Amino acid sequence: MQIHIINGPNLNLLGVRQPEIYGDKTMEEVFGDLREKYPKDNLSYFQSNHEGALIDKLHEIGFSSDGIILNAGGLTHTSISLGDAVKSIASPVIELHISDIYKREAFRQNSYIRDGSIHQIVGQGIAGYEMALKYFLDSDNRQ
Repeated sequence: MQIHIINGPNLNLLGVRQPEIYGDKTMEEVFGDLREKYPKDNLSYFQSNHEGALIDKLHEIGFSSDGIILNAGGLTHTSISLGDAVKSIASPVIELHISDIYKREAFRQNSYIRDGSIHQIVGQGIAGYEMALKYFLDSDNRQ
C-alpha cells in the first residue's frame, strides 16, 4: 500500500517541543520505526509549516494514494481551506492528533479536517501514527 504521512506546523519540532504533551521522539525516529516495521508498504513523509504547501501536497497525492495520515497541527482548528482540500481529494484521510484535542483549550476542539476524514485518532501520543497505519492496512478498511 502507498500511505502518506503529512504533518503540519510545528510538528518538525517533535522530540523537542513540549515533550510532556508530544513525547520525546522525533518524527524522523517515528517514521524510521514505521518503515522498519512495515517494509512491504510504501510509506512516505512530508512536513510543512505552510498551509499552502500542505494543500498542494494533498492535491498532488490525493488521487493516487491508498491512504493519508494527516496531522495538520494548529491548522486543524483554523484552516477552512485545508478542510476543503481534504474533502476535495479521492484518497481516504485519517485525521491524527498526538494530544487529546478534546481535553485541551476550547478552540482546539474544533476541527475543519474531521468532516472530510474517514477516521480520527486523538490522544494516543506518537503511537497514533502506527494506529492510523494499521487502520489502513486492515483489509476491512481498504477503499
